[in-house]
Amino acid sequence: MEQVRIIREERKLRQQDVANILGIKRSTYTSYEIERDTIPIKHLNNLCNYFNISIDYALGLTKLKNYPNEKLNIDKKLEKERLKSLRKENNLTQVKIAKILNTSRSTWTGYEYGKFQIPTLLLYELATKYNYSMDYILGKVDINYLRENNNTK
Repeated sequence: MEQVRIIREERKLRQQDVANILGIKRSTYTSYEIERDTIPIKHLNNLCNYFNISIDYALGLTKLKNYPNEKLNIDKKLEKERLKSLRKENNLTQVKIAKILNTSRSTWTGYEYGKFQIPTLLLYELATKYNYSMDYILGKVDINYLRENNNTK
């Protein structure tokens, strides 16, 4: 999360300030910033909203800081539809995509049916492997900008 650290420092915010914004301990935020731990999607979304940057930008998937008409909230209905669409578009079965992501078919099914929030690392892996915007999958934007404009890093 190098981009996030840079933005935080440009705004002269301390790690404690950002931790307070997210409602977490400073040590927890620090572990996210130095990538010792993976930031959950919920906190990542709140952080990106606060800094007015896209999730894709925060994780280095694009050079664009934000997208036009980006929504603040994750749309869980669109998320599950887009996860299923991504799988089908790439001719993958639930078993095969689960194997690619080193998870179980039942866990993947839970993501597709909206029973569970897909973890940040798995979503990042899908985004990089299949050139999908994380913001698009999460329903924050209506266009898969990584494919439309080829704005990857």
